[in-house]
Amino acid sequence: MNVGDRVKFLFAGKEKEGEVVKIFPKKVYLKVDFPRHPGKIVIRSLAELEGKINKKKKEKKKEKAKETKGREEE
Repeated sequence: MNVGDRVKFLFAGKEKEGEVVKIFPKKVYLKVDFPRHPGKIVIRSLAELEGKINKKKKEKKKEKAKETKGREEE
């Protein structure tokens, strides 16, 4: 992965495409064109873009957090 490469990543459950602007050891800065915000900079971890982070595991953590919120209200 180099500066200027086009990369696809998940954003709000949908797949978006962005251009790599900066690369750091653990983070990548991507320039993405959204309908109402062209040129927005989005930061993603390098491991997430390379597929080293399991997406299902990340979703389970979110679901677990929602369940604990529901229990507190009772």
